[in-house]
Amino acid sequence: MTPPRGKRSAPEPERLDPVIDLPQPTGAGLWPPEETQPETKLNQPWRAFVALGEVVVAGLVLWAAFALWHAGVVTIVTTAGDGAKLASQRHLGGHLAGALGLGALSAVLVVDAIRQLLLAVRARHRKKKD
Repeated sequence: MTPPRGKRSAPEPERLDPVIDLPQPTGAGLWPPEETQPETKLNQPWRAFVALGEVVVAGLVLWAAFALWHAGVVTIVTTAGDGAKLASQRHLGGHLAGALGLGALSAVLVVDAIRQLLLAVRARHRKKKD
């Protein structure tokens, strides 16, 4: 007897996606050799002077940011026909954007100064246990 039209007589085997199984490297050759002595010392007291310099520069940059912000806001006073004085403010976008950029630069300098100070004071090498 023949199967009805459109139906198969035997189920087809399930198709699987091909997988490429390559050998994976194992063993000690995977990891780089451990360094016995670090190349540079992190604890360097001169970093405190770098941090002090960065704080001073950050203060100057922040002062410039405030000066640029105040230069970016201009007050315009106009006298109306009836004698009333009308005051308005004009905001100059380039000056305000520059002030924001200088403020962000000042913040980055302060964060880096904190990092330098911590490296000058706290980073010590551990002594090896025998």
